[in-house]
Amino acid sequence: MFYIGVDIGGTTIKTGVVDKLGNIVVKSAIKTENIAPELQMQKVGKQIEKLLQSSNLSFDDISGIGVGCPGAINGKKGIVGYSSNLKWTNFHLKDVLESVTLKPVRVANDADAATLGEVIFGVAKNYGVVILLTFGTGVGGGIVIDKKLYEGTNGMVSELGHITLKSNGIKCGCGRRGCYEQYASATALIRQTKSAMLKDKNSLLWSEVLGDIDKVDGKTAFTVAKQGDKTAKKVVDKYVSYIAEGCLNYCNIFRPDAIVFGGGISKEGEYLTEKVVKYLEKYEYGYKGTPKTEILTAMLKNDAGIIGAASLVAEEF
Repeated sequence: MFYIGVDIGGTTIKTGVVDKLGNIVVKSAIKTENIAPELQMQKVGKQIEKLLQSSNLSFDDISGIGVGCPGAINGKKGIVGYSSNLKWTNFHLKDVLESVTLKPVRVANDADAATLGEVIFGVAKNYGVVILLTFGTGVGGGIVIDKKLYEGTNGMVSELGHITLKSNGIKCGCGRRGCYEQYASATALIRQTKSAMLKDKNSLLWSEVLGDIDKVDGKTAFTVAKQGDKTAKKVVDKYVSYIAEGCLNYCNIFRPDAIVFGGGISKEGEYLTEKVVKYLEKYEYGYKGTPKTEILTAMLKNDAGIIGAASLVAEEF
């Protein structure tokens, strides 16, 4: 049997047919339109139908449809409570898409779906308690316990980017101060890099962006740190300490077998994970003196959305 994975984003909806080993047989993308979500799901239904036809499959060959969607999701009922990216409120996505496709549908927050994907088909296959942290515009993630997505009360999952890292710290978009994502996101790293550059006009960071500070991105500090620049190394070391402090919090709360890094910053691979582990190993309580937590890099990359969504039904049916 095969599964359908639907990855809903603010600009595109990516859909793929996934086999039982987690391989994408065929995939496509359509535009996320500013239309009623019910109409958008009808277009997703047609997208799925075209994909099946192109791979010589039918709906009879599909076990179920998994959907990863940004926002506050009630996974148990398949309802999008609110998605700021999509401007959807109280949308019964599961019911609507099931009426369109006549197949079982399961819905989850997109970051949570990606977490399950890494556990079912990715780098965390052999681990029981897994936390995925995605370092991008913000910090998202999910928790999987014994191959099951932790969904919380009424299916409303945890917001891992909104633990407090610094009391009365930087103001966060959520309304609180000092949230993890204000220090450990790629957005935060860019801000930290720019601040360091303004204090050191002789840093190689300026050469990396050809003198234009607006060209700084999440890779800039890492790239220049590898060249031995002291200012860049300080930026990276401080940023790593922020990531690691969050990991210590999660280690103390969940005692996970593995923490998986995803998002743009995770492309630094072992250069990042080894630095984080070195920081963690300084602490008995939370890491060294407790059951070991592996720090891993997500492997599904650009297909994480589709494969993660498909894993919702691969795990369910």
